[in-house]
Amino acid sequence: MPDVHSLVNDFVIKLKKRKIEGSKATAKQTVELLRSFISQQRLPNSNQAAALIEAVRAVGENLIAANPVELAVGNVVRRVLHIIREEDLSLATAAVGGISLADESDDDDFEQDDHPVLSATAVAAAARSSLRPPSLQTLLEDAPHSAAAPHPSSSGGDSEGKSKSADKNSVTRKLKHNVIEAVNELVQEISTCHEQIGEQAVEHIHQNEVILTLGSSRTVMEFLFAAKEKKRTFRVFVAEGAPRYQGHALAKELAARGLQTTVITDSAVFAMISRVNMVIVGAHAVMANGGVIAPVGLNMVALAAQRHAVPFVVLAGVHKLCPLYPHNPEVLLNELKSPSELLDFGEFSDCLDFASGSGSPLLHVVNPAFDYVPPNLVSLFITDTGGHNPSYMYRLIADYYSADDVVVKRKSAS
Repeated sequence: MPDVHSLVNDFVIKLKKRKIEGSKATAKQTVELLRSFISQQRLPNSNQAAALIEAVRAVGENLIAANPVELAVGNVVRRVLHIIREEDLSLATAAVGGISLADESDDDDFEQDDHPVLSATAVAAAARSSLRPPSLQTLLEDAPHSAAAPHPSSSGGDSEGKSKSADKNSVTRKLKHNVIEAVNELVQEISTCHEQIGEQAVEHIHQNEVILTLGSSRTVMEFLFAAKEKKRTFRVFVAEGAPRYQGHALAKELAARGLQTTVITDSAVFAMISRVNMVIVGAHAVMANGGVIAPVGLNMVALAAQRHAVPFVVLAGVHKLCPLYPHNPEVLLNELKSPSELLDFGEFSDCLDFASGSGSPLLHVVNPAFDYVPPNLVSLFITDTGGHNPSYMYRLIADYYSADDVVVKRKSAS
């Protein structure tokens, strides 16, 4: 198995050089890297969760710094940190429940060493949880089998000691095992996000409707394909998405699957929007306030849709939900692409003032990659878990992240 630090360094280089295209591919490779990192991480006998959180934070900080614009990297790191906290809390809850049951019994041979040394935060949270009647009932229903099993006689002391030793070794591995299992589920969730969103297409696209989209989005394409497979007949207007013109590729794919498709220029969106029943677009990231970081040009489309009262629907996998707000200093909303996508350098080289010796250009080219669409322009979000209003996104995001992990930064040594 390759060294995990080499894998981390190679992935950081790929992020810096923008070698990975798309939020889904970036998120999937990030979580697979973190899974390898966790599996090779050696944990101490005490405070395992805290040690694992600090290690993942250190790696996550480097990954996020390599490409701050790709918010999916930070989202996945925060999800993994949340998983660690949840699994630690689950183990602590089970341990507190086991201790309570053991205290109620008259067994004098009970030893505290049989339970893992858990973080104080997790134990306190578990203790508070165990005091609630519903949770206590759940704990009693899931009582450890040892409480109901007969206690071995003193003659089996050797076998009992070996059993306790084996249990102790298994306990030290249980947190890591549970975390890796949960991370595997996260990998599956990211891999199937297109299918999960596509299953909802028939609920939103109706017969003989006209759909408008801009550029190319794999999520949007699968969503439209899913509606077509459900025998929906509709027409699609595809704005070409200058300057990379990714809409051309999307239009070709849609036409190949038998969908009536019309390609329009980006500047024609406002002229055509009155014929449209719904705008369906993808997203680069969804912020905690319900705002959307989307491919450049989509803010113009959203304004046109609002002006003509056309629903503006955003498709986004859960891995694109970001717990940050646009005004947070950690958020880099945009980056500039190469000017060569707009202009050929040879045709405009005479605009450079070489005579002055400074070489300062008289012509500037700005080629931003993203737009910010405020939440008031969005009608509906469709995620893996269903449709949600922009005002609900902050609550949905809170289910996937811990407040302590919003800013991924290692604790400074004091």
